[in-house]
Amino acid sequence: MGSIELLLRLVLTFFLLLLMARLMGRKEISQMTFFNFISAIAIGSISANFAMSQDITVRNGVIAITSWAIFTLLLGFLDIKSKGARKLIKGDPLIVIKNGKIMENALRNARLDIDSLTTLLRQKNVFSIADVDYAIFETNGKLSVMKKENNQSATKGDMNVTSTTPKLYSIATEVISDGTINRKNLNDLNLNINWLEQQTHQAGIKSLDQVFYAELQPDGTLYIDKKDDIVR
Repeated sequence: MGSIELLLRLVLTFFLLLLMARLMGRKEISQMTFFNFISAIAIGSISANFAMSQDITVRNGVIAITSWAIFTLLLGFLDIKSKGARKLIKGDPLIVIKNGKIMENALRNARLDIDSLTTLLRQKNVFSIADVDYAIFETNGKLSVMKKENNQSATKGDMNVTSTTPKLYSIATEVISDGTINRKNLNDLNLNINWLEQQTHQAGIKSLDQVFYAELQPDGTLYIDKKDDIVR
């Protein structure tokens, strides 16, 4: 392949991709679902091969890029017109926290672990699972969070009311995660297994094996989520 042909292919590819991006709309970027991701990867791969491989003629390259873009647009049209097609293409949002309880089965279906969940919550400025009433893992990979009523915008701080609850720790700290005791965090908090067992027993939990997640709150209370919650 000569330099002139290569340059022409690159220019043609660039303008084809620009045109396809305009046609497919902003949703392809702003609300990236797994289908959008696959579509973008496929178009990018076809475009790269078209630009660099002399085995692909200009005509076949243009047909391949255009055909894939049309296929994406058709599925996007079905997504708008048909709820069934939308569910098939995108899947369903998953409730991962419901009524303040972690839904382990939903986490597994979403391929999320508890560390990933807490990371997504922190990105929403939520630093304790105990503050969350509902959390929904959306089809575009983002987390929608509804805080508990007493943690929503109209707080005591907004009304200049000083809280009478003492703050013993600077931040909520996990002590059990995925059913495993975090001994390092316990040691850093100057606490031990006996204290943890006492707290869970007071909450009506007979064994630490029944606990999926536990988090020490800044006020010294312990948030506990049991394994296999069933919330109706």
